Amino acid sequence: MSASRGVENRFSSGFQTGQVLTIAGAHFVHDVFSSFLAPWLPLLIEKLSLSLTLAGSLTIFIRIPSLVNPLIGVVADRIDMRYMVICAPAVTAVCMSLIGLAPSYGVVAVLLSVAGLSAAVFHVPGPVMIARVSGAQVGKGMSFFMAAGEFARTVGPLVAVAAVSLWGFEGSYRVMILGLVASGLLYWRLRHATIHCERRHHSSVVKTWRAMQHVLIPLVCIVVARALMVASLSAFLPTFMVAQGRSLWFGGTALALVEFGAVLGTMVSGTLSDRLGRRFVLLGAMIASPVLMLIFLVTPAWALFPVLVLLGFNAFATAPVMLAIVQDHAHGMRATANGIYMGINFLVVSGVTVLVGWTGDLLGLRVAFAWSAVLALLGVPVIYFLPRSKICLNFCDRSITLNGF
Repeated sequence: MSASRGVENRFSSGFQTGQVLTIAGAHFVHDVFSSFLAPWLPLLIEKLSLSLTLAGSLTIFIRIPSLVNPLIGVVADRIDMRYMVICAPAVTAVCMSLIGLAPSYGVVAVLLSVAGLSAAVFHVPGPVMIARVSGAQVGKGMSFFMAAGEFARTVGPLVAVAAVSLWGFEGSYRVMILGLVASGLLYWRLRHATIHCERRHHSSVVKTWRAMQHVLIPLVCIVVARALMVASLSAFLPTFMVAQGRSLWFGGTALALVEFGAVLGTMVSGTLSDRLGRRFVLLGAMIASPVLMLIFLVTPAWALFPVLVLLGFNAFATAPVMLAIVQDHAHGMRATANGIYMGINFLVVSGVTVLVGWTGDLLGLRVAFAWSAVLALLGVPVIYFLPRSKICLNFCDRSITLNGF
């Protein structure tokens, strides 16, 4: 296929299923390994004698590279970063797989920081690639992308626990081979891909923020509300289950069920938002998830599994919708806008994770989860201030938009 033919295919207005599935597959192989921290957290707490506050702060190190997300976005709007995207699963796999061998909190922090930088390099250009091959169905494309990540986080905890069962915590480094093989396969599939427009845009963080602040400011408020739910479940659900007297396997299974629900939620929500409007879908998910969290806290063990699936469905359903909103309004500066949004999102989730851990130390995780659900409802009124949906039919410098709820 010639270069000109490739560019024509990439920027056609139709939904390019093959391209979308390839990028979503890259997301899957990467996030399998980035999901290891939560199921291994009880083992790290025991091995290194960590408090819940200190354990929760480990999330900061995997997310602190998000400080450079806006700069990664500026670069991604100008150059082709496909080889960084291809290498990210291998780098993340190596760092996360070595956690069991880490002799101290500091070494764990370094490994998580490198894995976080690898994740940042992948997650900033990824949604931009999806938007450019999804035509007018950006929400549907984001659903595929986010569903792949959530499915990875369904499989990831099971892989992490299985590795410990087979080789012990310190021998679990052997699982990194899966990530190395995955990057090799991604090179074969993505070596001819690109993540920038043929006409390169010289965007800047300040210019993009000024152009996008009417979208980003209400989104930041919603991110804070959503983070209260996501941080509680992603970081502390296995620890909460173990504290309730259940096994590590039960905790890992509970997290996997939440992530399974998240796969379904992310797959449905973005596609629905193309048809029903972004704000309408956000409203339903942000009301349902706190209510389900409170129900989860009073549900007996034998009935937990369906509640966890529903909770995951709604708590994570907002992610593809919010990514689609950013791409809807970021004409000519998609990667930079996504970098700003992802940077804010990762930092907020990190801070909220520490806050939930601190509250758990003081009052117990059950109380921390309950307060997270109540406070998350404060984000519901902010949805009104989001602009109405704008669905792009063309890419780069030209766009036709359709308004919706």
